[in-house]
Amino acid sequence: MSQTGTAPVTVQGFLDELQATRDAEWAPEQLRAHADLRRSLEEKADRARFVKPGDVVPPFALAEVGGGTVRLDDLLTDGPVVLVFFRFEGCPACNAALRGYQLTLAPALRELGAHLVIVSPQIAERLAAIKERHGFDFLVASDADRVLIDSFGIGFAPDETARDESRRRGADLGAILGTGEWVLPYPTVVVIDRDRTVRFADVHPDWMVRTESSAVLAAVRPLVGQ
Repeated sequence: MSQTGTAPVTVQGFLDELQATRDAEWAPEQLRAHADLRRSLEEKADRARFVKPGDVVPPFALAEVGGGTVRLDDLLTDGPVVLVFFRFEGCPACNAALRGYQLTLAPALRELGAHLVIVSPQIAERLAAIKERHGFDFLVASDADRVLIDSFGIGFAPDETARDESRRRGADLGAILGTGEWVLPYPTVVVIDRDRTVRFADVHPDWMVRTESSAVLAAVRPLVGQ
């Protein structure tokens, strides 16, 4: 997937390219069902639960792809931390968005002395595939116990009817995640200052919409004196 022309590369551009491919290849009823589900998630989301600026994040430790541990306090000794939550390694929209972040966010954060960590509820062993596929040089972490997803209020799960339909299509989300659970995070970006205070939080129940890198960088720069 590539963005061409003179327009700047954006995260949403990668998602728009994915949607254009689906518009060309999917049946009308499949497109409608996809759009209806995303609309339903927007309508049902409990925004009062969402993480927000001013919240204080307790210390946490997440399993890292490759066998290490991602510890918040260790990262904060060097600079701010940016958490990007995604669904699972095989999610097409997540792959598209994370490629965008790889190009437009990761290098700039590195120059600013901030850490980028992408987080999924999928177990670390299965997340290795997405890091290898794209050659990510930032941290990939598993929140399999949903410590952050629950505390940030960004988790959701399909109802039993939707689960049964998914299983009929051969997709058991609990098996895919490796946890037996069906809870996924809304795509979310959280910027944490060195005192563990949230300075920026952006949550999108519609998984085809993601936070742009420019907004994240605008939040990080004042934290590092720029």
